[in-house]
Amino acid sequence: MSAAVVLMAYGSPERLDDVPAYYADIRGGRPIRPELLEDLVERYRRLGIEDESPLNAITEQTRVALERELGDVPVFTGMKHWTPRIGDAAERALEAGADTVVGLVLAPHWSELSIAGYFEQLHATLADRAELVFVHSWHDEPGFVEMLASRVRGTDAHVVFTAHSLPERAGAIYKEQLLETSQLVAERAGLSEWTFSFQSESPTGEPWLGPDILDHLEELHARGVRSVLVCPVGFVADHLEIRWDLDHEAAVKARELGLDFARIEMPNADPRFVTVLAGLVRKALAVPSKA
Repeated sequence: MSAAVVLMAYGSPERLDDVPAYYADIRGGRPIRPELLEDLVERYRRLGIEDESPLNAITEQTRVALERELGDVPVFTGMKHWTPRIGDAAERALEAGADTVVGLVLAPHWSELSIAGYFEQLHATLADRAELVFVHSWHDEPGFVEMLASRVRGTDAHVVFTAHSLPERAGAIYKEQLLETSQLVAERAGLSEWTFSFQSESPTGEPWLGPDILDHLEELHARGVRSVLVCPVGFVADHLEIRWDLDHEAAVKARELGLDFARIEMPNADPRFVTVLAGLVRKALAVPSKA
């Protein structure tokens, strides 16, 4: 067996001028409200992203480290909404001689509205040319749980676990897995009190999963909480939803309420996180099965 890994991520515009094309790709042909595009461009500008995406750099660092950790299994990066595309990564894996491809998304929780899209793109490209072993979710992976637990263990602050909100039609599995991850991390860290909220809802005009972190901060303040530590369990890297939605919007809201506010350090390309990813690949290759 000759194996390869397609390591998948959502993608990020490489520079400020790329934001319109990136947003258009996310919208998939649906109409774009000019004010929403302007707001997105302004957010990236205020984060200082002009000529190089820090998220794309983090993803590449993770790919390189994972390939080094695996030793003899090449790793190719594929982006859902930017370049290199998932299909391009699959083609490169085939060109390298792979007859088995492990599909691994840098997002731990399954959803028909998110992870399923990665699977469909990868599966469509590989077709019958190689066996696909897809990691559907890894929300309860012990190494991942312990890494997050180590970042909240011993805190005196109230811990709020967060993840990207999705439309309510996303189904129950996504929310169930998020709450399971949060519970496992809390138990591992010995937290006596914690809560969960969603973040980064998009204005699509349909109901999204809640409560939103900004509303939740108000609820916590009303309950007498005065110090909050945010632990994003649905994200693994610093990107817009972390650096803007939490570090700016949620932090500003907390200051307005008089709350002490902090968040954990994201996994990014932390060696411990790379070890977790390598373990997922090795586990997938130990018992290969299609889809």
